[in-house]
Amino acid sequence: MQQEQHALIFDSPTALRIDKLFIRLTDLIPATVHLKLEGYNIAGSIKLKPALQMITALEQEGILNSNSELIESSSGNLGTALAIVSAQRGYRFTCVTDPISSKTNRQLIQAYGGQVLVVQERDDYGGFLQTRLQLIKDMLAKNNQLIWLNQYANKNNYLAHTKTTAPEILQSFPHVDWLFIGAGTTGTLMGCLQYFRQHSPITKIVAVDTEGSVTFGAAAKKRHIPGLGTSRKPEISKLTEVPDITIVPEIETIRICHRYAKQGLLLGGSTGTVLAGLTKYANDIKPNTNVVAIAADLGERYLDTIYNPEWIRKHFDASLYHSLYPNAKTYS
Repeated sequence: MQQEQHALIFDSPTALRIDKLFIRLTDLIPATVHLKLEGYNIAGSIKLKPALQMITALEQEGILNSNSELIESSSGNLGTALAIVSAQRGYRFTCVTDPISSKTNRQLIQAYGGQVLVVQERDDYGGFLQTRLQLIKDMLAKNNQLIWLNQYANKNNYLAHTKTTAPEILQSFPHVDWLFIGAGTTGTLMGCLQYFRQHSPITKIVAVDTEGSVTFGAAAKKRHIPGLGTSRKPEISKLTEVPDITIVPEIETIRICHRYAKQGLLLGGSTGTVLAGLTKYANDIKPNTNVVAIAADLGERYLDTIYNPEWIRKHFDASLYHSLYPNAKTYS
């Protein structure tokens, strides 16, 4: 692919990213939490890193050409990142998603020239992932120009974080006692585990997943918040290597997100889940220890869900609604 045909040229992947931005949280646990904000880049989330890595790897292998069409299953953030990179490099892109995905993300993908296909049928696990993947397989069988990036089995998903996210943390904090990472496809988790195992084996790494996800062997359950969790175990996961896991109910995610919104920090759903999981270790973490948590995105793309009172009324019980909106007079 001749990128020179396009007026917009990114000199390097780092031109797209802001890598080392942290904010300190001093009110969550006795120790200060250094929250790594991944939302301040051109794609608005940590998913820009695997998007760049996966597409670049295909280019280096000579797989992509001017007729190539990329396709991926995504609840939103990776789809947006892939749409941006595809637009910049001149590839057509299709994102297969579902009704739970952020409306804003779907609109962004389309704004960048991508196609969005929304499946409506839930799979046997109560989610949509298997339905999304089946649609991709059906489309691949009909179009030999279509290339599936397959974040669930693509090693470049986790290698992106071995090359970027993990070293960025240790460059900013040479000594890290605790590291909390959300688990979706487990790309960030597995990439950081690989790097920290070699460069900082003393760091205690905790994987945070959402209730209803089957990644770590828990029972499948209907989920409402996109981002973390899966309804199938990703092939890139090596679960025996994950030292510690905690599972967070969605109601706790929402409470944490609203708590920090009232302090001027609008967090995404996966970040709220990670911080809710972190609080479960408050009694184990000493005040003078160095704690880092990864914030995959910010909250603007959750305005129609987590921060929408009508959405909360629809999907959760009255007690949550009234605790978040104490001045609300009715709940019908």
